[in-house]
Amino acid sequence: MRAARLIKMVLLLQSRPTMTASELARELEVSERTVTRDAQALSEAGVPVYAERGRAGGYRLVGGYRTRLTGLARGEAEALFLSGVPGALREMGLEDVASAARLKVSAALLPSLRDAPRTAAQRFHLDAPAWFREPAAPALLPLVADAVWDDRCVSARYRRGESEVARELEPYGLVLKAGVWYLCARVRGTASGAAAEKGSGATAEKGAAAERGAAAEKGSGATAEKGAAAERGAAAEKGAGAFRTYRIDRFVGAEALKDRFSRDEDFDLPGFWGAQAERFARSILRSEVVLRLSPAGVRALPHAVDPVAARDALGCAARPDGDGWVTLTLRVESEEVAHAQLRALGPEAEVVSPAALRERFTAEAARLTALYGVPGE
Repeated sequence: MRAARLIKMVLLLQSRPTMTASELARELEVSERTVTRDAQALSEAGVPVYAERGRAGGYRLVGGYRTRLTGLARGEAEALFLSGVPGALREMGLEDVASAARLKVSAALLPSLRDAPRTAAQRFHLDAPAWFREPAAPALLPLVADAVWDDRCVSARYRRGESEVARELEPYGLVLKAGVWYLCARVRGTASGAAAEKGSGATAEKGAAAERGAAAEKGSGATAEKGAAAERGAAAEKGAGAFRTYRIDRFVGAEALKDRFSRDEDFDLPGFWGAQAERFARSILRSEVVLRLSPAGVRALPHAVDPVAARDALGCAARPDGDGWVTLTLRVESEEVAHAQLRALGPEAEVVSPAALRERFTAEAARLTALYGVPGE
């Protein structure tokens, strides 16, 4: 522990002309007294650390001293490629190795380039979680992340409806989507385990239906759909050894096993995730609605309903009529969800069919008229 701290202190002093004891204490997360003892230990070891007293004083390296301890360890090099997402690094337990990697890179840079990390941080920032939700890192995420890095199998228990399910998984990759962590993994074992997983598809779908409907009522249906896409889409996968997706915050227990798995080098994490999300988005759209849309309604449709469904519907829409309105067929999850989503279009959309959904909007329009009255009356 102390050796790593001493190395970090040297790298900090190498990357900056002078640092005060309080600055070093803050960076190293120790007391100023510990900084003084560490500086003395470095001097005794032959590292020319010079302490200058006074208001403008501090610690610095004498004579342009440069350490050769700048080679990146494997974990540091991997973390460096994720350094643009500091929140994700922190949640996966990689913040320390990423910090060490950045220090080593900074120490190796020319003096004229050493402000690059600061200037980049001043200009770009990634805020991954969605609006109006408090991000919370799953407690088991660091363990799962370690297993992903190490290609180590995991025994996991996760919530499925009111019950818990145990699986042995080959964890291939992690995805952070709108502040929610997902694990893309392959299920180990026989076809019986896969059959049980297959049976979970309908249950998972039913368990998520009410949540999606409620989210749509609040005007966030499309966001909620995308946030859960891969997990529920993966529940419908069939066959032993298939890749599936799990929400980490639904894990109630996990243990890294001694076994390692041989990674399929052809596995494409971004491609798999994108395909799962789109497959799910299409699979739940089991009903159809015929709409007439004004030009404003056409522009607003992708923001009110699932973007995949909107794209498909607009691509097959009829030619605009004399008033510029177009008629199209939109695939929707259910009449309830369609009612909640299409409300956002207001008078820019007319439901042609089904009749039951049109009657809903007719009754709602009557209630609004009774509430607000008719203009001019």
